[in-house]
Amino acid sequence: MTADTILREVLAAYAAGRISLDDTIDRISGLRVEKVGELARIDLGREVRCGIPEAVLAEGKETADLVAIMLRHADAAGRCLATRVSPEQAEAVRTAAEAAGLAFRHEERAQAVVLSKGGQPEKNGGIVAILTAGTADITVAEEARVVAEEMGCEVRTAYDVGAAGVHRLFPALKDLAGAHVYVVAAGREGTLPAVVAGLVDRPVIGVPVSTGYGFMGQGQAALASMLQSCSVLTVVNIDAGFVAGAHAALIASLAGRP
Repeated sequence: MTADTILREVLAAYAAGRISLDDTIDRISGLRVEKVGELARIDLGREVRCGIPEAVLAEGKETADLVAIMLRHADAAGRCLATRVSPEQAEAVRTAAEAAGLAFRHEERAQAVVLSKGGQPEKNGGIVAILTAGTADITVAEEARVVAEEMGCEVRTAYDVGAAGVHRLFPALKDLAGAHVYVVAAGREGTLPAVVAGLVDRPVIGVPVSTGYGFMGQGQAALASMLQSCSVLTVVNIDAGFVAGAHAALIASLAGRP
């Protein structure tokens, strides 16, 4: 959902008398914060300010804290996305969501969970293409997919098309024609994003993945390779699927506007 759409909805809600003037001002200013006891402060104005919804990083959180934050977030905003969710955390959120009457979706491959009061994000016309070099890169790519879809984009994917068998890439790019932006995830030597950026006339976002071992393993070689690309390429941090998906969705949503 774009910031313009959100502003229109807020103003319409005020005109219809569903929210107060003070609440309208808070939402428009992008400063709305929801406290979860003394535990957390949920930034509900982020989507208005930046066009990117607030997301919950589950990694490192106590399960009970994650559940409390997600329930409050979904109740206040209507939807809540959490990333890096363990299977145990997902099961606890599922149980709490069912008790609260919230819709629950577990994107296992992406290690993501979405809670909502129902419905789907409004489509904005943006199209994001996501590719991976190998199957080991799919988890990071799927995180990017979920984020871009939550931001209203159509997502098309092509996995396992890396440079080790580069002939696989060309039919995949043909299938992805029409995308407004490409996200390309690769580990080991991280070649694929530079190759794709040399073949398409759209922005390409490279995501180094922490596969590979030995000298400069764990994504370091992939990151260095992408940063040294002679193709025009934007690069995010190692395993930063959320950042890549959100950045791609911002670009695609602009391109998808009539």
